[in-house]
Amino acid sequence: MPRVVKISSFGKITPLGLSKAKLAARESVTEYERLLLDVCCKPHQDAIDFMKTRDAGLNETEVEFLRAQWGSNHLGHHKKHSFLAEILMRCKNPLVIQLLVIAVISIATGNLASAIIVSAMVVISVGLSYYQESRSNKAVEKLNEMVQSSCHVLRENQEVEISISEIVPGDIVVLQAGSIIPADLRLLTAKDFFVSQSSLTGEAMPVEKMAEAPAAPSRAVIEMPNAVFQGSNVVSGSAKALVVNTGTRTHFGSISEKLGGAPVTTNFDRGISGFTWLMIRFMLFMVGAVFLIVGLTKHDWTGALLFSLSISLGMTPEMLPMIVAVNLSKGALAMSRKKVIVKKLNSIQNFGAIDILCTDKTGTLTQDKIILEKHVDVTGRDSGDVLRYAYMNSYYQTGLRNLLDRSILEHTDLDVDRGCRKVDEIPFDFQRKRMSVVVDYEGDHVLICKGAVEDIYKACTHYQVDDEIFMMIDLIKNDLLEEYEALSRDGYRVLSIAYREFPKDKTVFSIADESDLILLGYIAFLDPPKESARSAISSLASYGVATKILTGDNALVTRKICKDVHLDAGEIITGDQILDLNEEDLGKLAEKTTVFARLSPSQKESIIVALQKRGHVIGYMGDGINDALSMRVADVGISVDTAVDVAKESADIILLERSLMVLGDGILEGRKVFANIIKYIRMGASSNFGNMLSMTGSSYFLKFLPMAPIQILVNNLLYDFSQIGITSDHVDDEYLQKPRKWNLANVRRFMMFVGPISSIFDYTTFALMLFYFQCGNLALAAPASLAARFHGGPDVAPDHTYAAALFHSGWFIESLITQTLIVHIIRTRKIPFFQSCASPTLIATTLAVIVTGSLLPYIPEVAGFMGFVPLPLSYWCFIAATVACYATLTHLTNAWFAKKYGID
Repeated sequence: MPRVVKISSFGKITPLGLSKAKLAARESVTEYERLLLDVCCKPHQDAIDFMKTRDAGLNETEVEFLRAQWGSNHLGHHKKHSFLAEILMRCKNPLVIQLLVIAVISIATGNLASAIIVSAMVVISVGLSYYQESRSNKAVEKLNEMVQSSCHVLRENQEVEISISEIVPGDIVVLQAGSIIPADLRLLTAKDFFVSQSSLTGEAMPVEKMAEAPAAPSRAVIEMPNAVFQGSNVVSGSAKALVVNTGTRTHFGSISEKLGGAPVTTNFDRGISGFTWLMIRFMLFMVGAVFLIVGLTKHDWTGALLFSLSISLGMTPEMLPMIVAVNLSKGALAMSRKKVIVKKLNSIQNFGAIDILCTDKTGTLTQDKIILEKHVDVTGRDSGDVLRYAYMNSYYQTGLRNLLDRSILEHTDLDVDRGCRKVDEIPFDFQRKRMSVVVDYEGDHVLICKGAVEDIYKACTHYQVDDEIFMMIDLIKNDLLEEYEALSRDGYRVLSIAYREFPKDKTVFSIADESDLILLGYIAFLDPPKESARSAISSLASYGVATKILTGDNALVTRKICKDVHLDAGEIITGDQILDLNEEDLGKLAEKTTVFARLSPSQKESIIVALQKRGHVIGYMGDGINDALSMRVADVGISVDTAVDVAKESADIILLERSLMVLGDGILEGRKVFANIIKYIRMGASSNFGNMLSMTGSSYFLKFLPMAPIQILVNNLLYDFSQIGITSDHVDDEYLQKPRKWNLANVRRFMMFVGPISSIFDYTTFALMLFYFQCGNLALAAPASLAARFHGGPDVAPDHTYAAALFHSGWFIESLITQTLIVHIIRTRKIPFFQSCASPTLIATTLAVIVTGSLLPYIPEVAGFMGFVPLPLSYWCFIAATVACYATLTHLTNAWFAKKYGID
């Protein structure tokens, strides 16, 4: 038998009878949905005539004509981009564009080393993005691979097997147990026909479908009793059906087109893009200002251009792609150890940022498995007799066993073969809604009847409590129904068990014998929650993440699951109640509502988008194809271990273990990743801004350039290297306790408050170099050991004097040490090195850079190439005092800022 796969629809549920204006306002209402509704509401022969076919099926001429008109019954294929096109698409990122421009300018100005390093950053960033995300494009191909390859249709009154792709509208399809529905169909005949629609609606129980047109149209197309949808699978029975919609015109077909569309911009993407454009704007302003100042004061416009371009390099966070990629990869590696696959790297940070986790119910919070949870007598007490009789009924029936029967038969501890023999059977039918078996049991022929509660009641005249049998009078009936009603309110699917004893000489039984029965009790079924669901929801709440359930199942079942996992459901809102809400009203309702039931897939998507537009970062967890769109529009899509392949392909994160506790681990890992990324961003933004303030001011009053272009480049490279250790840094526990989102306004504020602090100490260094070490005097004589380098004379350019070299050396060291150490200050609100210490790697890289930078003026070959000179001992005393004052002031400002504006 072909592999049975749950495949869902994505068209929005459409009520019949709406005005054209309202229909037009609903963007997901299509002419094909209206066509299916129209055909389903027509009587059998009218539906056949409307589709221009006949009960005997189409002939080959008609099939060829319809295939030419409507095409083959397969999902749309999207144009695949070439490798080069994929790379170019990723190069549209503003940060990548900025780095590429700088690389080109670096080559044009002879800064080959800078061009190589910046280009390497681009290759790593784009390469990782391509490698990690290219697999998600296989989701559409997976859809095609999963669909059953053939089906049976009537052609000229002959049943033939054809490929599903050859089906056309108007075909008559023959269905039986195990078949996958190959298109959107209107049933023409049906016998004992049950369909599994769990991936469409979230309801685990099979749904009964009938051929008769409804007396009144259902409010939603999916609730039409005579409509079945592509990808649903037949659980039991047989049917013939009329093909209405095929290919991309089916609900299922829309998945392929939507999944193959442009990727959705997530919270992480918006944050990185926003920061990049923030730095670009500042860079353009500062570079333009410095170019004009240097050109006007030094009268060397060529030198001004080269100096300005060097500043642009200094202001560019070229290590950002590397820091981001390494942080995300490190987070993904940590999650892989917990058996969690991270398909898209940026989803790690989004995971940490979510403040609302929306989840489907069936298969995510629940096991997607029907179990027999209760077997009670009419008073609600556990009853072994009820279980035994239910087991014998399911065990001896010869018809196709449904999910409920299989659940009963899992109680393998019951041995009914010993001392028990089947005598006869009365099969199930939809009029009686019950079935009976007759067994030779304990000296009698016992008729055991199992079925719908109301229909069993009609056949009962007595009821049993313990070993006592009582008359079922009208006064008692309502009392006996209380236990059934209580179970139903708790979300259970309830069946009744009744019996009647006959003498052993009676061996032939009929429906007439299903009378004067004795009501024994009830069996109650439920799709139970996963063992880890309760703990996971509690853990998420402790991390500041609210859980909302978006399900297609009914409210009663959903409320029961919420109760079991200790989630306060409050007022449950159904899909019908939100049909006419606009996005703003839907967002307000979604913020205060915990549970939505009876939702269509597109309604789930609308709720997620409405919450996102109100500033929330949304995670969505699902397991079915009907969840794929919701996972796609969410900031992070999560699938579980039992999910179908397409859901896993569409997800950003896949949980391979049944336990949901890894959700909390993933959120903490995401927050650690974000914390370390934001450290680099804050540090880089504030340090670069402070340096540029110093550079702009000094360019105005100095007779020479404040720092040579090569010195700016080396300073920047050393500083960036010192920050590689950020990826392994520790994160304070306090930072992990709530969701962390991109807050560019805070980054900008931090840059404005902390950046000028570094400028203050830059200007004190300028004062030291100009007045104490007399660097303002261009005729300052060089020591004898450097006389060959600085021969003096009126024709020597100011930038080539000993005074300029001494100034450059002094500011280079002070600038490098202070901006390298700042990460230890801003990485925590606590007192650095005492209450919160950085990781050994970060400490090692910062110390290595400080030592390396401090030694450069004392290595003759390097100093000569860089334009440095050795600094006197008294300079280092000043540097020690500067670092101490700078660290103290920055820490106080950082603590004040965190208290006033938060630490996001």
